[in-house]
Amino acid sequence: MSDTLTLEEQEGLGHRNTTDHRLERCSLHNDVLEKDAQIEFRGVTKLYGPIAAVDNLSLTVHRGEFLTILGPSGSGKTTTLMLLAGFVSPNTGNILIGGKSVGAVPSYRRDQGIVFQSYALFPHLTVRRNLEFPLEMRGIKSTERAKRVERILERVRLNDLGDRMPSQLSGGQQQRVALARALIADPPILLLDEPLGALDRNLREQMQVELKGLHKEFGITTVCVTHDQDEALTLSDRIVVMREGRIEQTDAPEVLYDRPATRFVAKFLGEANIIEDPGVKIVSDLTQPPGTLPMLRPERICIAAPAAPKRADAGQRQYVTGTVADMIYAGPLRKYHVHVGSSLFVVREHVASGQPIFRSGDEVRLEWLRSDVRFVTA
Repeated sequence: MSDTLTLEEQEGLGHRNTTDHRLERCSLHNDVLEKDAQIEFRGVTKLYGPIAAVDNLSLTVHRGEFLTILGPSGSGKTTTLMLLAGFVSPNTGNILIGGKSVGAVPSYRRDQGIVFQSYALFPHLTVRRNLEFPLEMRGIKSTERAKRVERILERVRLNDLGDRMPSQLSGGQQQRVALARALIADPPILLLDEPLGALDRNLREQMQVELKGLHKEFGITTVCVTHDQDEALTLSDRIVVMREGRIEQTDAPEVLYDRPATRFVAKFLGEANIIEDPGVKIVSDLTQPPGTLPMLRPERICIAAPAAPKRADAGQRQYVTGTVADMIYAGPLRKYHVHVGSSLFVVREHVASGQPIFRSGDEVRLEWLRSDVRFVTA
């Protein structure tokens, strides 16, 4: 997508004072940030022909918040980010930044830092010149530009690489340059489009730590688009799960994972056992609402031999017996697939010394706390 954008559009020109965006956290309402609205989508719809890529979207992003829009391909998450960036225009509805409509404001006037999945670094410019470019476009003097470049290079640990070309950098180094370029002009808003998608797993985990640190330090309101559930859970103050252009559920990561409202959210955000077999009666401390199904996360289920002693809190647990269909070893974890009636339960346990290992065909007992049962709409 970035290949079709002007240099100004890729940079999102503008400037503001640093004091406007210090991160202010509060612990109200389950640790969800409660601040002034900085970004608002009001009934926004974007059509591509007869297809609504974004369908009547209403969403508020609070100042200093790290909000992630999560969803599968075709869910509307990238279109939502492009609407906010100003690269596409809504058919209906309005987008406000700082309480002012930006419908008539071009992308390069919206004062946003943007990091693309492809990084969009200028291949013919050195790292230092890549970082200078947005400052030069803002008319900042050369001496001040040099100071800012050196400061941000030090912050992203690239002090010795300022004279290299992008092609001479690793993927992780290019990612840090892209982040530094987005932050160097001190924008009030940072937009991240699948920022870690091109990195391998180890680098992604390292960059997640780097992103969290930068967000905490700079306090910039950040909107990130990704399809990576682990990334969303790790980075976000809140997560918006989208499906077919609409919001399926919005909440803090812990709430979304522990109390998903729908089957889609439960399945998309991690693994979930959704029990549909009427022959497997699930007991819960909660009353099951009409039209819902019981759900258990795999790590909430314990696996044991049928004759193993029960725990001290046995009265708070439910026990079922089943047959192991498969065991998958994944380093620190073992994952079991267990047949219980016509249901296939997924069980995930951390590997520890002395644990029994069950194989295909073994009879086992599964147990869980009744309080761990959740209910999701079908």
